[in-house]
Amino acid sequence: MAIREILIAPNPILKRPADPVGAAGEDVRAILEDMLETMYAAPGIGLAAPQIGLSKRLVVIDASGKDDPPDPMRMIDPEIVWASEEMHTLEEGCLSLPEQWGEVTRHVAVKAAWTDEHGRPRERQAEGLLAACIQHEIDHLNGILFVDHMSVLKRNIILRKLAKWKKSKAKEDA
Repeated sequence: MAIREILIAPNPILKRPADPVGAAGEDVRAILEDMLETMYAAPGIGLAAPQIGLSKRLVVIDASGKDDPPDPMRMIDPEIVWASEEMHTLEEGCLSLPEQWGEVTRHVAVKAAWTDEHGRPRERQAEGLLAACIQHEIDHLNGILFVDHMSVLKRNIILRKLAKWKKSKAKEDA
């Protein structure tokens, strides 16, 4: 297992729809394990393969609470097969937009379907934080960032803050 570098927006890979994976082999399982290690180290609760520079439909999520045991989900070719009509707004962040936060309106509940790392079909209905995380990560697979759900004004404010953050980070690293 290895911690991978997380791409920071703007990066063209983050805006491109990812390619389907199909069958899970050892290579895919290794990528999923690297993604989990990277997500936990960041720290975050979700990570999509485009965020580590791979244009593949792979997602890992662990939205368990701090005091709960880990509950990692390894998702190959995930899709939302049902979404509630009820919507709610939550504050979101993203490992590819570090230290940036904004309110996003999403479905309260969703049902996702995917293939697991052993090639078995899976489905899970989720609500609240887990539902938002699933929607957020599947958005990544479709080239959509959380800021794309905001008004142009709010998106531009966040992207300007991110540009300043990147400059200050580059000075620190120099």
